[in-house]
Amino acid sequence: MAKTFSCNDSLLKIICSIELIKCLIRHWSNKGEDAMKASAGGYARAESVGHALDLLAGSDGQGRVLAGGQSLIAAMNMRLSVGDLLVDISKISELSGVIVSGGTLRIGALTRHAQVGASQVVRTHAPLLTDAVSHIAHAAIRNRGTMGGALAHADPAAEFPACALALGATMHSEGPEGARAIPAEDFFEEVFTTALKEDEILTSMTLPVAEEGEVQILEEVARRSGDYALVGLCLVKRASGHRVSLFSVGPKPILATVAMAALDAGDLEAAVDAVSSEIDPPSDTQASAAYRRHLAGVLLRRAVARLKGDTA
Repeated sequence: MAKTFSCNDSLLKIICSIELIKCLIRHWSNKGEDAMKASAGGYARAESVGHALDLLAGSDGQGRVLAGGQSLIAAMNMRLSVGDLLVDISKISELSGVIVSGGTLRIGALTRHAQVGASQVVRTHAPLLTDAVSHIAHAAIRNRGTMGGALAHADPAAEFPACALALGATMHSEGPEGARAIPAEDFFEEVFTTALKEDEILTSMTLPVAEEGEVQILEEVARRSGDYALVGLCLVKRASGHRVSLFSVGPKPILATVAMAALDAGDLEAAVDAVSSEIDPPSDTQASAAYRRHLAGVLLRRAVARLKGDTA
């Protein structure tokens, strides 16, 4: 899956606005019909993963993987990505589907958000992902967007990357040098940046199936239904201990290891304090950094209350 840009981050919104103005100026100046259309250097439909890798290798670094297209096409329309060769992998059936093998759940990179949300297998073995789908944008996006696209895009305000961290998932990629397995902790590097190489394709995500008695909880606060979260938190409680991840609080999803240790010790107050110190949220037109820190603590308290069966 390719690295692309979206307009969901505040800084990127500014950049997108500037690019939009530039495009409008070109349109008005040239009076052409193409000033606001996406600029692609070509299109090729891959018949297999190997074929897709060959196409990327021959693109001189300009290849972009097209799966659901919910972020890539938007970026191209805003001229944030131009002259690309679109390598369409959407018809490679081996990259789609949900499978349980032994104690591992595998979700193909081309599995749609809506398919993840409707899967009884996912609901049984990774209910955190089922819950996350209901928070993602709107039906049209969920029907086209893919699991792999969301992970490779690595939007720091998106649900799936944080879920992958909390669940201890592993990303699987294919490239000219063969297959790689990348733990979620090492996969997300910066805003819209992952450990994937330019000539690699994300093929699937695997994670351990939920054990007996395991609880998985997602909490988030957004201005409106379908909006990106101002702050979001994932809490997984296993026999081995707690796992806590947060999103929309920095340049990438955060695994709050200090807060996890505090929860393992039964100290909620220390965990709330730790969450505040472990994140570095931005201030923007949606919320201040201080408010986001406050929300992170509130969401952790809510998640722990749900964990204990307190719905008040």
